[in-house]
Amino acid sequence: MIDEISMTTIQQNISDVLKRISTVAESCGRHPDEITLLAVSKTKPFEAIQAAIDAGQCHFGENYVQEGIEKVHAFAHNKSLVWHFIGPLQSNKSRLVAENFDWFHTLDRVKIAQRLNDQRPAEKAPLNVLIQVNISDESSKSGIPLLQVAELAEQIVNMPQLKLRGLMTIPAPESDFERQIAVFQKMTEAFNILKMNYKTVDTLSMGMTDDMNAAIHCGSTLVRIGTAIFGARNYSQ
Repeated sequence: MIDEISMTTIQQNISDVLKRISTVAESCGRHPDEITLLAVSKTKPFEAIQAAIDAGQCHFGENYVQEGIEKVHAFAHNKSLVWHFIGPLQSNKSRLVAENFDWFHTLDRVKIAQRLNDQRPAEKAPLNVLIQVNISDESSKSGIPLLQVAELAEQIVNMPQLKLRGLMTIPAPESDFERQIAVFQKMTEAFNILKMNYKTVDTLSMGMTDDMNAAIHCGSTLVRIGTAIFGARNYSQ
């Protein structure tokens, strides 16, 4: 049962978030279709995900391997769904991600890239990957400095079972819009350079519930929204 938030509310929230994306995109001369809404469904029950699916949502992001796989399997009958792994990944769980997910957002070292490449089933399309950038240089967060992006990208593109799609970041919390813009702009510049060098690059994953407006202004093509769709996270389980 959904206890924190009703199915109807989830569906209304998705509608509201899509309207917000549309309004912000149009305000800065972008088309709303350029921006993918990724519903961050970690810690949320199957019923909540089904409510989102019923509202037309098809991209879902999970942070925990085992929980995510349970959801991937539970909804395996729905071929329209796209599953993104957006959390940190330990080496000993890389096979589970390689075998079950469509996207991996948090690639920040060659060792993990090689494991994902080697463990991706041959019958599946290459795993879409994003390089995670630690744009705020926080010791508590994963990701690489911007200066290391080119080197890692060069190695990823030589792995046939991986498809380099772009960059992802989780900046330090910042309430001031202009400061949000300043941080995201660094990502945009790096993304544009990467896009010029590799034809598969088309995705800039940045922006969450509290900073998605600034992210869209700076060219984000994918926003990761959890709270504004599903309500506050429940970690009690």
